[in-house]
Amino acid sequence: MTDSVVTRFAPSPTGFLHIGGARTALFNWLYAKKHGGKMLLRIEDTDRERSTEAAIGAILDGLKWLELGWDGEVIYQFSRAARHREVAEQLLADGKAYRCYATAEELTAMREKARAEGRTRLYDGLWRDRDPATAPSDVKPTIRLRAPQTGETVIEDQVQGRVVWQNENLDDLVLLRGDGNPTYMLAVVVDDHDMGVTHVIRGDDHLINAARQKQIYDAMGWALPNMSHIPLIHGPDGSKLSKRHGALGVDAYRAMGYLPAALRNYLVRLGWSHGDQEIFSTEEMIAAFDLATVGRAAARFDFAKLENLNGHYIRHSDDQSLVKMFEDVLDHVPGRSDLKAKLNDTTRTQLLKAMPSLKERAKTLIELIDGAYFIFADRPLELDPKAAALLTPENRKLIGQLHSALENVETWSAANAEEALRAFAEENSLKLGAVAQPLRAALTGRSTSPGIFEVLDVLGRQESLGRLSDQAKD
Repeated sequence: MTDSVVTRFAPSPTGFLHIGGARTALFNWLYAKKHGGKMLLRIEDTDRERSTEAAIGAILDGLKWLELGWDGEVIYQFSRAARHREVAEQLLADGKAYRCYATAEELTAMREKARAEGRTRLYDGLWRDRDPATAPSDVKPTIRLRAPQTGETVIEDQVQGRVVWQNENLDDLVLLRGDGNPTYMLAVVVDDHDMGVTHVIRGDDHLINAARQKQIYDAMGWALPNMSHIPLIHGPDGSKLSKRHGALGVDAYRAMGYLPAALRNYLVRLGWSHGDQEIFSTEEMIAAFDLATVGRAAARFDFAKLENLNGHYIRHSDDQSLVKMFEDVLDHVPGRSDLKAKLNDTTRTQLLKAMPSLKERAKTLIELIDGAYFIFADRPLELDPKAAALLTPENRKLIGQLHSALENVETWSAANAEEALRAFAEENSLKLGAVAQPLRAALTGRSTSPGIFEVLDVLGRQESLGRLSDQAKD
């Protein structure tokens, strides 16, 4: 194995870490891990209008939550502007770039003319070979790359295959704006080169950028990194991913109760496959991941599949770690601060005791929280409509009798409570279900819950008898 592989994740901090970005980060991380290399993190904050501290924070938090660590310090692109300008000036000095004095009006006219004639090259090379001495004094020039006008620009892409552009269709792209600020195209190339990036793995919406960036590499005489442009994620119906489909920030998935390991496992299978295997441990993912098996077609996001996978991860998590996840997620779920306040040694112990049953039913941590509501409910319990309907005057009388039967249980446990209730049902010629349903309503305030004997065991003697007293009719 070599340690020379260097990948990078380079998000723009104009919003949260969205799900497509998370998958790009994951693919970069896996590739670096597999080859014993490094994944670097670069924040592309050159768009000063739209870049925000909050977005940077959300990106870093999202990566940490997904457990996708990066190597070294975070690199901020804007802080490297002087280096980007230096490269533009070098290209100018070498005759590989030129100053363009075209006015905004001239550029608009050029674009309109090119579009009317069906040409993709929008800039007509007006200042490519003109004498700068004829330049207007009131125009701040841009610096443009003197791009090749004939031949082809070719990228050998590990996912897309060989991609070819005719140079006659590509513009002399702007490297430095009139205000002296470097363009994104230049900044990316200089940063990737200076950071020693060997593999660029990014969304295929950047494929056209690859052609323009290669021309800068060629002009500087730098080696082009290995390129892989991965397909975008679409909605289940094949259309562009929208919020309705799941184009949300990673923080939203956290608040919806997804586990980082489950989300990683789901994302790795979006556009990449390894036989029929669906479930991957992190180690298996690293060992199996290969860019050659990333498909070219857009991947489709499927919430139901993610939910099922998340349910699998919840069922296979150990109970103690689920108690911790339960606690951690409360900070990210709106309106759950009341529950946080009720977490103490007693309720944590009850939660741990209930976890084997709770996790069998839950596909998300939110469902786990909902299932555990009975532990944290305040007395007297608020009854939901179904529970209220179960507690008829007749059944409230039954609750009083059940209270007496359970009061006699000396050593409190699920088995002993079950024995007492079965004996009671038999003596009174009742089916166990006729006893269990009103009992569940009185103990939990709902008509569904974990097994009733387990509920009694988790709540403990004092709380169980207290709740029954609240609902019993003398």
